[in-house]
Amino acid sequence: MRDGHAAGDGVVWEWFTPHPPMITSIPLPRAKAPGAARLCLVTSLLLPSLSVSAAPTSSIGREVAVEHHLADGEEATLPIDSLLAHGELLFTANWTHQEGGGRPLTKGTGAPLSDPSSPLVFPRNFNRVSAPDANSCAGCHNQPGPGGAGDIVANVFVLGQRFDFATFNPEDLVPTRGSLDEGGMLALLESIGNSRATLGMHGSGFIEMLARQMTAELQAIRDGIGPGGSAALESKGVSFGVLARHGDGSWDTGGVEGIAPPSLAGDPPSLVIRPFHQVGNVVSLRQFSNNAFNHHHGIQAAERFGDGADPDGDGFVDEMTRADVTAVTLFQATLAVPGRMIPNDPEVEAAVLKGESLFQAVDCASCHLPSLPLDDGGWVFREPNPYNPPGNALPGEVPTIEVDLTGHDLPTPRLERPRTGVLEVPAYTDLKLHDITDGPDDPDREGLDQNAGPSSENFFAGNGKFLTRKLWDCGRKPNYFHHGKYTTLREAIEAHGGEATASADAYRALPPADQDCVIEFLKSLRVLPQGCRSRVVDERGRPRHWPPKAQRRVDAAAGNRLRRTLRR
Repeated sequence: MRDGHAAGDGVVWEWFTPHPPMITSIPLPRAKAPGAARLCLVTSLLLPSLSVSAAPTSSIGREVAVEHHLADGEEATLPIDSLLAHGELLFTANWTHQEGGGRPLTKGTGAPLSDPSSPLVFPRNFNRVSAPDANSCAGCHNQPGPGGAGDIVANVFVLGQRFDFATFNPEDLVPTRGSLDEGGMLALLESIGNSRATLGMHGSGFIEMLARQMTAELQAIRDGIGPGGSAALESKGVSFGVLARHGDGSWDTGGVEGIAPPSLAGDPPSLVIRPFHQVGNVVSLRQFSNNAFNHHHGIQAAERFGDGADPDGDGFVDEMTRADVTAVTLFQATLAVPGRMIPNDPEVEAAVLKGESLFQAVDCASCHLPSLPLDDGGWVFREPNPYNPPGNALPGEVPTIEVDLTGHDLPTPRLERPRTGVLEVPAYTDLKLHDITDGPDDPDREGLDQNAGPSSENFFAGNGKFLTRKLWDCGRKPNYFHHGKYTTLREAIEAHGGEATASADAYRALPPADQDCVIEFLKSLRVLPQGCRSRVVDERGRPRHWPPKAQRRVDAAAGNRLRRTLRR
């Protein structure tokens, strides 16, 4: 573990390894498997309901989801299919308190409870708002299967985890224990956290590699700027504004656009593109996993909390090994890529083709770029990410594992390895933050800014900037927008404001039949049934060629005419 702080889930992480004063830990002989229990004598007054014992020598009567954890270094010796299978096991595991599930003495941020005399044990061991709030990752990420999106019931109250146990009790006067926020104000359901929809992780390995390449390109531009100079920040056709330096060498990020504030701090600013969380807060799948296992399940990874450490006081150490985290990261990175489902129906085919052209004509594609290019072998996913923040392993700290994301031995469908050296990733995003709300009274605006410092003025000022939604799986998503409160794609389009106002207005100006075509196009973008090898299939899952060449030429010409009309 490295000392320091890292921005995770919008809260500054602080690493606490000492045991609380009323806990005495007595090491027992280590079991062979990492993650074995360590006897912990706990003052009965402090944790009256917690029962912890040494790891049994027999599995009879033992109730755990993961019988065997990987030893650190073991990940480098396993075939990739075995490593991915272990990652899926961790992702779908229903964690129990017999293996470290729950976090009696720590918040979802990793910090100690505000009131350790009220530990998070039964009946306070789960809380839908402040968490722990799920038995398994797949409890939320499950549509159409593990790693997928979630229903509205799977929304997470992002930043609610800075509270011990949300109660909304006005008589509770201890800040961030149950009711009062950092400023002493009574938190309400609408203000304690940002309710966010659960997104799918399909294709996420390609997304992380795009972000890594963009980061490298932006940093190269940064490194070429001398005192008194400036340069346009552009990567893969996406403009991120202008970075400048003052004469004394200090940095001016005032002209930078679309990059999360944590990546603009520092000397020099890191400019790291953060492709995960809907406000661009998280750098990598590994950071996302380390955050989530602690926040939602109380499973604390050794790389985040320290070898042999038990900050949550549950009597278990090394609840996930570094090798475990690599495995679950690779499971998510190698999930199948979304595709297209277009029925063999001439009316639907015509609508999808026209809708795709109209999508570009009304300028939705200026942010939802149809594809971004991966070059220089970027389709080979290398874990861990070199831009990981503290608390997450870096190259050299764990074995580097490489996986060719185009490999046909991975879950299908896949993007095909390019013949030209450039692979286009059709995710419909620019991986950039945009303000898509109309000021502080817009109901689509979030009440808290995840990218601002906890308890700062900006933190409580709220947020309207969101990462451009990846649309390549939107046709099968059960709900829409960052909050998931829209049940139709049409509502989500029309809700766009701020920087997207012109595009939303152009969509509204279309004849109703043309609007319907745009919707039909978006409906075709989806996660396909398991086992599909083709990225474009019909309603029966059979491969099909798309688009028809003749129709593509006709609709491209029509789209060009419409664009010229709209610009007049």
